[in-house]
Order: sequence, then C-alpha cells, then structure tokens
Amino acid sequence: MVRAMTRRITILFSAFEAVLVVAIGVAIPLVPMTIVWAAQFGFAADWLIFWRGAVDIWLIGHGVDVTFTLDPLTAAGLGIPGAEQPVLITIAALGFALLTILLGVRAGTRIAETGHRGLGALTALAVFGFLSFLFTVSALDPAARPSLWQGTLFPTLVFVLGILLGVLRAERDSGDEPRSTRLRQWIADADARPRAMVFAALRAGTAAVAITMIVSSVVVAVLIVGRFAELIRLYESLHTEFVGGIALTAGQLAFVPNLVIWAASWFAGPGFAIGAGSHVSPLGTALGPMPAIPMLGAVPSGDLGFGYLGLLVPIVAGFLAGAAVRPGLVRQLENRRWPWLIGTAVLGGAFGGLLLGLLAAASAGSAGPGRFADVGPDPLAVGLAAGLEFFVAIGLGLASGSLAPRFGERLSRRADDAGRDAPAEKRPSSIRR
Repeated sequence: MVRAMTRRITILFSAFEAVLVVAIGVAIPLVPMTIVWAAQFGFAADWLIFWRGAVDIWLIGHGVDVTFTLDPLTAAGLGIPGAEQPVLITIAALGFALLTILLGVRAGTRIAETGHRGLGALTALAVFGFLSFLFTVSALDPAARPSLWQGTLFPTLVFVLGILLGVLRAERDSGDEPRSTRLRQWIADADARPRAMVFAALRAGTAAVAITMIVSSVVVAVLIVGRFAELIRLYESLHTEFVGGIALTAGQLAFVPNLVIWAASWFAGPGFAIGAGSHVSPLGTALGPMPAIPMLGAVPSGDLGFGYLGLLVPIVAGFLAGAAVRPGLVRQLENRRWPWLIGTAVLGGAFGGLLLGLLAAASAGSAGPGRFADVGPDPLAVGLAAGLEFFVAIGLGLASGSLAPRFGERLSRRADDAGRDAPAEKRPSSIRR
C-alpha cells in the first residue's frame, strides 16, 4: 500500500516538473508580448496571435523549423527580394534550449530523490512530449506554421538530455550504485590501456571545447560592452517603445549562446556568415547589408589587426587539456606509452572537433528571406579545423609532461659536468664537499 502510494506521488510530482519546465519556457516570450498586447493594443487585438507567436519563439529556440508567410503588403514594404515567398526559419535561438536543459537537470535531480527514477523520468518525458505536441498544434496558422513532428520531438529530446544529466548527478552525489551496471561491467572488463586512452581522449576533447567556449563568452561580453554606443544607436533607429524594447532585448538574449558559438567558430578559423556572400573570420571580414538587430552591432565590421592570433585560442585550450589529462593517463599505462599518447591525441582532437562542429550546426540556419537564408558557421569546416587544431595541441600537451623532465635532467647533467671541469675554487659548494 505504501509503495503504491509512493509511486502515485512520484507520477504526480514528475508530471508537475514537466509542466513547470514547459510553462517557464513559453512564459518568457509570452509575458512581454502580453504586456505589449495590453499597453500598445489596448486589449483590442486577438490575444491568440501573441500566444501563437510566443509558442513559435519557444519552438524555434529548440530547433524546430517554422514556415512564415507574409501578406503581400507587408512583404512589399520590407523591400527584401523573396519576402513574398514562404520563408523557412531553421536557426535556433539556443537560449531556450539551454534553459530547458538546466531546468531538466533540476527536474532529473529532484525525480531521482523520489526513489523511483525510471518511473519518474518516463512520466516527465511523456507529459513534456504531450504538452509539446499540444502547444505545437495550438500554434499552427497559415501565417506561421511550425513543423508538427519537430515541435513534438525536438524539445522533448532537449529535455531528455537535461533529465539524464540530472539523474546521473543525483547518483553521483548519493553514492548509490548506478543502474547501468552492465555497461560499467563491460567497461571494467576491457583492457586497461585502451579504456584509459578513450576516457582521457573524451576528457581532453571536452575540456578543449569548454575552454574555447569560456574564452568566446568573455570576448562576446567585451565586444558588447565595447560597442555599447553602436547598440544604443541601433535601438534608437528602430523606434521601439519601452515595452517593445524589453521584448526585443529578451529575444536577443535567447541568441547569446549562438553568438558565443560563432565566436568559437571564429577562433577555430572558418568563422561565420551573416547572410550569403559574407564572412567573418580571423583572416578577413566582409559584411553586406545587415539587419537592424542591435545585438549584431557587436560584430566587428572591419578586418582586425593581428586577428590571426585568435587561432591560438583553440591551440592553447587543447594544450591545457592535454597537459591536464596526461598524469592520470600515464599512471594507467605501462611500457610503450607513445602509441597510446598519440592515439589519445587523435581521438581527443576528433571528439573535440565533432563536438564543436555539432554546436556550430545547432547555431546556424536560415534566419530570413533572400541572403539571410545562410546565417552562422559552416559546421563541417569548423569541425575539421577545430579537430586538427585540437589534435596538434592535445598532442603537445601530452608530450610536454615527458619532455620537460628529460630536458631538466639534461640541464642538470650539463651543470654537474661543468662543475667537475671547473677549478676547485670555482666549483659549487656541493661539488667541493
């Protein structure tokens, strides 16, 4: 009886967690849009228009494709070639996906504390997927039509990642035996050296990407602060009211993770594009007509002096990652370390390149009609360039730990030889004794 009651409570609690995550995600664009509806339209317009707009923004934030069709008058007023045709928006405002992951981690941690992790996780995912389906259906409209299957699947997959990370974190913090015993037993039965190489490569590749992203975040923040006057000028040119400015700012904040990934792609070398025919990279910048989006005012408009030095960021990141994983890797290796160290560098570079390439793919897509159908970095170019840079840098980091002691031994040996050859009165005191 008690067990059945506990299971019911777990189901209700998990369902509530899923509802809360969806509600918070949709409320972020819905609240300012509702204020605009009340303040600027005087409650006269149909509120469902703003509801559908908020849901569309939430879906776009999870990578869902939305097809917009403008009426002829609005399309003609934009003056953009192709605006009268249906426009497919595929770029994701990754701030919403990041929020869903963070809330999913919180939900997964709380569900794991109930003692029915599997039941709670499945309940939360089922409720989240059902709500995603309902919200997508409610947003279907001839003017803006999201993909129904993507609207159901993509946000749920993002939530799955958060739930999984939350459950794993709860298992680690509680000290309980993880449920994936078969996988762990298979890993434990594997040869120690290949296992150590693979784990070190995964850690090195992840660390290299993480360090690059941290540097990119700092650079984006510095650019926004440094070009604040340009951002204010763009705000003023749009002539938005106070409430409209808040809504515009909230929408731009959702694209901040995209800007950070674009900066990382810039450091990797290939850079990114803001429209077909444009490119922003360390080796040069060529921008065509830019949309009047204030956040884009932080993008440098000209070539940067010594911009090629930005290529050192992934190199330094990979070197630090390789040097960090080397001590633990060497302790698990026996003789003939060099083949395993080289294999670690290759796998670490490949994994880091794959990870950064996937991030670049998530941050790119179509953002409008005409030339703005191509916005963001090229995932393949970013992945290949970053993989090569991480491979070289991780290899140098792994080699530095073995070369430094040998170099120190040679210096010490040469000092001893010089001391012995010197006259007795000029020898170091330790040698004279």
